[in-house]
Amino acid sequence: HVQLVESGGGSVQAGGSLRLSCSASEDTYQTYCMGWFRQAPGKEREGVTYVYTGGGNSGYADAVKGRFTISKDNAKNTVYLQMNSLKTEDTAMYYCAAQWTGGDWRISWNFAYWGRGTQVTVS
Repeated sequence: HVQLVESGGGSVQAGGSLRLSCSASEDTYQTYCMGWFRQAPGKEREGVTYVYTGGGNSGYADAVKGRFTISKDNAKNTVYLQMNSLKTEDTAMYYCAAQWTGGDWRISWNFAYWGRGTQVTVS
Protein backbone atom coordinates (compact mmCIF):
# COMPACT_ATOMS: atom_id res chain seq x y z
CA HIS A 1 0.00 0.00 0.00
CA VAL A 2 1.57 3.24 -1.17
CA GLN A 3 1.31 6.08 1.27
CA LEU A 4 3.10 9.40 1.54
CA VAL A 5 2.15 11.90 4.21
CA GLU A 6 3.64 15.38 4.32
CA SER A 7 3.75 17.66 7.33
CA GLY A 8 5.49 20.78 8.56
CA GLY A 9 4.09 23.42 6.29
CA GLY A 10 2.96 26.79 7.56
CA SER A 11 3.38 30.51 7.30
CA VAL A 12 6.70 32.23 7.81
CA GLN A 13 8.25 35.59 7.12
CA ALA A 14 10.80 36.03 4.39
CA GLY A 15 14.21 34.97 5.60
CA GLY A 16 12.76 32.38 7.93
CA SER A 17 12.96 28.61 7.93
CA LEU A 18 10.66 25.62 7.84
CA ARG A 19 11.23 21.90 7.86
CA LEU A 20 8.92 19.62 5.95
CA SER A 21 8.61 15.91 6.62
CA CYS A 22 7.42 13.12 4.37
CA SER A 23 6.55 9.88 6.08
CA ALA A 24 6.37 6.91 3.75
CA SER A 25 5.07 3.40 4.04
CA GLU A 26 7.96 0.98 4.06
CA ASP A 27 7.30 -0.38 0.59
CA THR A 28 7.13 3.16 -0.79
CA TYR A 29 10.37 4.20 0.89
CA GLN A 30 12.10 1.25 -0.72
CA THR A 31 11.39 2.65 -4.19
CA TYR A 32 14.90 4.09 -3.97
CA CYS A 33 14.21 7.67 -4.93
CA MET A 34 12.03 10.26 -3.29
CA GLY A 35 11.57 13.86 -4.14
CA TRP A 36 9.93 17.14 -3.23
CA PHE A 37 7.93 19.18 -5.69
CA ARG A 38 6.03 22.41 -5.36
CA GLN A 39 3.18 24.08 -7.15
CA ALA A 40 2.26 27.73 -6.89
CA PRO A 41 -1.17 28.97 -7.99
CA GLY A 42 -1.37 29.16 -11.75
CA LYS A 43 1.96 27.42 -12.25
CA GLU A 44 3.05 23.92 -13.11
CA ARG A 45 4.32 21.56 -10.49
CA GLU A 46 8.10 21.75 -10.41
CA GLY A 47 10.81 19.60 -8.95
CA VAL A 48 12.62 21.00 -5.94
CA THR A 49 14.93 18.21 -4.87
CA TYR A 50 15.35 14.44 -4.76
CA VAL A 51 17.30 11.88 -2.78
CA TYR A 52 18.13 8.23 -3.23
CA THR A 53 17.05 6.51 -0.05
CA GLY A 54 19.79 3.93 -0.40
CA GLY A 55 22.96 5.75 -1.37
CA GLY A 56 21.91 9.25 -0.44
CA ASN A 57 22.76 10.96 -3.72
CA SER A 58 20.64 14.06 -4.17
CA GLY A 59 19.98 16.94 -6.49
CA TYR A 60 18.40 20.38 -6.31
CA ALA A 61 16.67 22.84 -8.54
CA ASP A 62 18.75 25.93 -9.19
CA ALA A 63 16.18 28.13 -7.43
CA VAL A 64 16.76 26.42 -4.08
CA LYS A 65 20.43 25.45 -4.17
CA GLY A 66 22.24 26.62 -1.09
CA ARG A 67 18.98 27.28 0.78
CA PHE A 68 17.16 23.95 0.89
CA THR A 69 18.52 20.64 2.11
CA ILE A 70 16.97 17.22 1.69
CA SER A 71 17.77 14.51 4.20
CA LYS A 72 16.47 11.11 5.17
CA ASP A 73 16.01 8.85 8.14
CA ASN A 74 15.90 5.29 6.91
CA ALA A 75 14.88 3.97 10.32
CA LYS A 76 11.74 6.11 10.19
CA ASN A 77 11.07 5.84 6.43
CA THR A 78 11.03 9.61 6.42
CA VAL A 79 12.47 12.25 4.15
CA TYR A 80 12.91 15.85 5.27
CA LEU A 81 13.18 19.16 3.48
CA GLN A 82 14.94 21.87 5.46
CA MET A 83 14.14 25.23 3.92
CA ASN A 84 16.20 28.24 4.99
CA SER A 85 16.33 31.83 3.80
CA LEU A 86 12.81 31.50 2.50
CA LYS A 87 11.60 33.93 -0.12
CA THR A 88 8.11 34.98 -1.09
CA GLU A 89 8.55 33.10 -4.36
CA ASP A 90 8.90 29.87 -2.37
CA THR A 91 5.21 30.11 -1.52
CA ALA A 92 3.53 26.99 -2.88
CA MET A 93 1.96 23.69 -2.06
CA TYR A 94 4.80 21.26 -1.45
CA TYR A 95 4.40 17.63 -2.42
CA CYS A 96 6.37 14.55 -1.58
CA ALA A 97 6.90 12.08 -4.41
CA ALA A 98 8.30 8.59 -4.71
CA GLN A 99 9.60 6.22 -7.34
CA TRP A 100 11.34 8.16 -10.03
CA THR A 101 10.57 6.26 -13.21
CA GLY A 102 13.27 7.84 -15.35
CA GLY A 103 13.78 10.97 -17.41
CA ASP A 104 14.12 14.48 -16.04
CA TRP A 105 13.56 14.28 -12.28
CA ARG A 106 12.17 17.81 -12.27
CA ILE A 107 9.13 16.76 -14.27
CA SER A 108 6.27 15.57 -12.12
CA TRP A 109 5.02 12.76 -14.33
CA ASN A 110 8.35 10.99 -13.91
CA PHE A 111 7.39 10.12 -10.33
CA ALA A 112 4.82 7.42 -9.69
CA TYR A 113 3.47 8.18 -6.22
CA TRP A 114 2.39 11.38 -4.49
CA GLY A 115 1.35 12.76 -1.17
CA ARG A 116 -1.47 15.26 -0.73
CA GLY A 117 0.80 18.19 -0.10
CA THR A 118 1.48 20.74 2.61
CA GLN A 119 1.14 24.48 2.16
CA VAL A 120 4.09 26.82 2.61
CA THR A 121 3.38 30.53 2.67
CA VAL A 122 6.19 33.08 2.86
CA SER A 123 5.28 36.73 3.38
